[in-house]
Amino acid sequence: MKSLMDETRREQESGESGAGAGETERARRASGVSPAARPAGVGAVNPEVRPKAERRQFSSSYKLEIVQQAERCQGSGELGALLRKEGLYASHLSKWRKLLKKGGREGLGASRGRKADPETATRQRLRELEQENQRLRGKLRQAEAIIEVQKKISEILGTPLAPSDDSEGSN
Repeated sequence: MKSLMDETRREQESGESGAGAGETERARRASGVSPAARPAGVGAVNPEVRPKAERRQFSSSYKLEIVQQAERCQGSGELGALLRKEGLYASHLSKWRKLLKKGGREGLGASRGRKADPETATRQRLRELEQENQRLRGKLRQAEAIIEVQKKISEILGTPLAPSDDSEGSN
C-alpha cells in the first residue's frame, strides 16, 4: 500500500496523471511487484502443457466395498470420516446404493453414457421397408408398361391374347 502511495506521489510530481502509462504501471504494481524487480521472462506465456484432469473411475468391487463399509458405520461422524479418507462425496455413496438396490452387483458396474434408443431399430426397419416398397413399385410400373405394349402389339397383329387371371376376376 505504501509503495502505491509513493508511486502516486511520484506521478503527480512528474506531471503524469489520469490515463496513460502511469495507470498501466499502477495496475501492474498493484500486486506489489514492480516491473523492474520482475525477472526476465516472467509474465510471458508458459509453454509447459498442464496435464488434463481425468475423471476418476471406480471398479464395481470398490463401490461394493465402500457401500458395505458405509453400512457398518454406526457412530456419529464415522460415515463422514470414511468418505474423507477415501476422497469421496456423499453423492457417490447415495448413487452407488441406488445402483446396488436396483441392479445388484452388476448394477454397480453399469457404464455411463447415452442410453440405447429402442426406437432406433424400429426406425431402421421402417426405412428398409420403405426402400423395398419403392423398389417393388418401380418393378410393378415396368411390368405394367410391358403388358400394355404386349396388348397393343396383339391388337396390331390381330392375335387374341389368352385371358389372364386378373381379367377373369374383374369380369
